[in-house]
Amino acid sequence: MLEFLKTFSDSIVNFAGIDLSSRLGISISFFIEDTIKIFLLIYVMLFVVSLFRAQLNPQKIKSYLSGKSLFFGYILAVFLGVVTPFCSCSSIPMFIAFSAAGIPFGMTMAFLISSPLISEVAAVLLLITPEAGWQAAFVYILAGGIISILGGYLCDKFRLERLKEESCEETHEHHHHHDMKEEVQSLVAYANNYALDTVREIAPYVLIGLGVGAVIHGYVPQEFFVKYLGAENPFAVVIAAFAGIPIYANHDSVLPIIQVLLMKGVPVGTTVVMLMSITAISLPEMIMLHKVLKWRMLWLFTGYLFVSFIVVGYIMNAILL
Repeated sequence: MLEFLKTFSDSIVNFAGIDLSSRLGISISFFIEDTIKIFLLIYVMLFVVSLFRAQLNPQKIKSYLSGKSLFFGYILAVFLGVVTPFCSCSSIPMFIAFSAAGIPFGMTMAFLISSPLISEVAAVLLLITPEAGWQAAFVYILAGGIISILGGYLCDKFRLERLKEESCEETHEHHHHHDMKEEVQSLVAYANNYALDTVREIAPYVLIGLGVGAVIHGYVPQEFFVKYLGAENPFAVVIAAFAGIPIYANHDSVLPIIQVLLMKGVPVGTTVVMLMSITAISLPEMIMLHKVLKWRMLWLFTGYLFVSFIVVGYIMNAILL
């Protein structure tokens, strides 16, 4: 699909007089190809997503939900989670706004889980990476959806709302309403600005991720990954789930590394677990979430995600081998 990018990157490396079969050549070519690919992907996906996002506000969602079943609410929450490009700094204000609007706790939690868990950019990347493909993208989205819906359901079933911090109710968010006078132009301009601004903000992190990915791609031998994260190691999925926790990063900066793992022969399930763990369970995020959830709820939240990821990893490896 994007073969021309590889050809283009190879020709730049050749033009610079670097041997393409050398480690340096392989790294540089990968870096150029992936930089273009990932930034393009991020821009396009953010553009599309912000067309939805412009319509979002908690009151609107609340009125839309009234009279609908809880289950419908969970599904809607997951959809909202997917279309909110997201780091925990933006999810927490949303969480507070949802709480203040009186949206059910389980639904708010389903949103909080699916937001970092399911990345539309990651899904497209899996789709176009030969080692993964559409099945992997499909299972990734489906698994993320099930984990989020089940999480929301369990919160309601066990009435975990009492584990929410009290301060949640009092804060009223100031919403910036975009004046949407049905003008397609203003919407497109908004989407374009939003996408460009976000790309600008995350660019440094993505470039670091790309650099790390390129070095791994060129310099770390395949055997290393096969030994620790390969299909032969029964604990690979658990290692991947643990490995993600200390790393705090947004999806987009992790994507190049995820792609390299796939290219190095790490099974899809193991790779996806690492992606989920890095983006959904991280220490800084837990500290931020403590503003809205009590510690006990945080432990339940983390434990639930951790176990879910491991289950998903093993299932994915079993069905996608």
